[in-house]
Amino acid sequence: MTIATTRPETILGDTAVAVHPEDERYAHLKGKRVLVPLLDRSIPIIFDEYVEREFGTGALKVTPAHDVNDQELGKKHKLETIDILEPNGTLSAAAQLYVGEDRFIVRKKIVKELEEKGFLVKTEDIKNKVGYSERTDAVIEPRLSLQWFVKMSELAKPALDVVMDGTVKLHPQKFANTYRHWMENVRDWCISRQLWWGQRIPAWYNSKGDVAVCKTEAEAITYFTSNGLSTEGLRQDEDVMDTWFSSWLWPISVFDGFKDPNNADIKYYYPTNDLVTAPEILFFWVARMIMAGKEYRNEVPFKNVYLTGIVRDKIGRKMSKSLGNSPDPLELIEKFGADGVRVGMLLTSPAGNDLPYDDSLCEQGRNFSNKIWNAFRLVKGWSVDDREQPASSAIAVEWLQSRVERATTEIDGLFAQFRISEALMATYKLIWDDLCSWYLESVKTGFVKNAEGEGVPEPIDRKTYEATVAIFGSVMKLLHPFMPFLSEELWHLLSERKEGDDIIVASWPKGGEGDPQLESEMQHAFELVTAVRNVRNERGMSPKTAIEVQAMGTAAMREAAVDVAKKLANISEVQNVAQAKSGSVVFLVGTTEYGVDLGGNMDTVAEVKKAEAELGHLRNFLSSVDKKLSNERFVAGAPPQVLETERKKKSDAESKIKALEERIGQLAG
Repeated sequence: MTIATTRPETILGDTAVAVHPEDERYAHLKGKRVLVPLLDRSIPIIFDEYVEREFGTGALKVTPAHDVNDQELGKKHKLETIDILEPNGTLSAAAQLYVGEDRFIVRKKIVKELEEKGFLVKTEDIKNKVGYSERTDAVIEPRLSLQWFVKMSELAKPALDVVMDGTVKLHPQKFANTYRHWMENVRDWCISRQLWWGQRIPAWYNSKGDVAVCKTEAEAITYFTSNGLSTEGLRQDEDVMDTWFSSWLWPISVFDGFKDPNNADIKYYYPTNDLVTAPEILFFWVARMIMAGKEYRNEVPFKNVYLTGIVRDKIGRKMSKSLGNSPDPLELIEKFGADGVRVGMLLTSPAGNDLPYDDSLCEQGRNFSNKIWNAFRLVKGWSVDDREQPASSAIAVEWLQSRVERATTEIDGLFAQFRISEALMATYKLIWDDLCSWYLESVKTGFVKNAEGEGVPEPIDRKTYEATVAIFGSVMKLLHPFMPFLSEELWHLLSERKEGDDIIVASWPKGGEGDPQLESEMQHAFELVTAVRNVRNERGMSPKTAIEVQAMGTAAMREAAVDVAKKLANISEVQNVAQAKSGSVVFLVGTTEYGVDLGGNMDTVAEVKKAEAELGHLRNFLSSVDKKLSNERFVAGAPPQVLETERKKKSDAESKIKALEERIGQLAG
């Protein structure tokens, strides 16, 4: 029989040749035996579905002592095991030939001898996967040795059940399938390691090879003598435990839960809530901790497992010291601030997904820090008096309180789902857009001249100021998990605090539904401001010149919200009209038409082109919504609120299209 091998020296340890049961080429050889070349040792031909018929000759030499897969075949077919290698890589007496010679030297010699004696059919160069030692760069050679194992099948089932039934939740959930695959195909755990440090295997041997597993040598002596065994040459196993063997007991042992199972600490802390770790040790550590918890305390060690991603460089390589592609964290902190680095990393690190690191992420975090600090300086720089609160400030306060309340509910929900980066983004938008971009602009005062004729900020009313400080403090609480240093500092600078009144122990803001109607109206006001500013920018109009805005019909916001729009966009009046004045540029905010009188300076052709471009965009958008709503599977499976949102999008788009078509008709005359 012709076989192929990349390790010809192991032929001396072969104890069978395996072929596939359905391979017709070898069907006539059932029950037959073959002779190992050079040794003339008779070995059986075995049939097993493990063999790949299309690979090589379809006949596989089996060397149970020096190949992991061959070892499994050997156990299955009860084959003899011949260990031909010594620990130093030379051939043992069991090899019968080339005894004491190095394996690689033998590899060349045996090929030459096989060829001389007519046993070699051919040789060819191939690319082969070869394992190397990470430390010594030596080729790793599988060989038999005495090891200690933990039987895993009975331990694995309860640990699998608690993940499958949701007692322990993996975040993201996609890793549950990986976990199940590992646990359903679990192998016995080899726990002994040939290292010079670690926890020694608690096993003692006498000179005859009898073994006793005991805590101490004294207990081992007692065991041997009580069982009529010799204690001569008593020695402890030199191997140490696999490092994961102590780690899988960590949730219990850290609270002394083995020596004192009912002590106050373990009763209070076990089980804990959440474990944060990396996916690559989901089996090595996480699964085994769950096994130990179920086995030794009949209780899981934690309820949630949050699996982080791997930080990679710009071209996708895992960051490592050897590649030199990992930045120095202390240098990053010096450049961007500790909180800036944290935010930069967290913004792009959704659970379980790798993080493509770039310094620009940390720069974004630093810019966010600066934005918050400047907002604080603005607020603390205000002078305060007891003047009456303007309607625009009152509604701005009410609006931001509603936004914080609703954002807190959203952030709480994201935390509950372990969507950390999304919770940060919701916090980021609340601060950058709502607090800084709109609220502070809405409530801040203008400048007045003092006695010396210098321009100084006009005082703000006390009611608005106190509300602003309170809201700023609530927002800092939401920010604290992501930017602990900045938020703690500002917490103490915003107001006088007693000793121990720190943000880290302050109560979390309460979420709620807010006031959706108010928020909708204020959003309309802000969109009107943006639209008016765009009109000014596109047509070179000075922002210092107050302009009148026409609303076709009634503006979709209360009077106080209109006041906010007037203040922010320098609008003299929002006038309700049936139709825009001739020579006005018209635009949509939501489904409401607004116009700005350009005083006869309007470029009709340019306005038509702009309106037609917007009309084309809206028609494409409407088409995509219509496709979604005409999809029976989508309509049948989507939640009611999603369908309602899509139908509103359709209705709004149709209203906007109608208004634009009418406007184009008017412009075209």
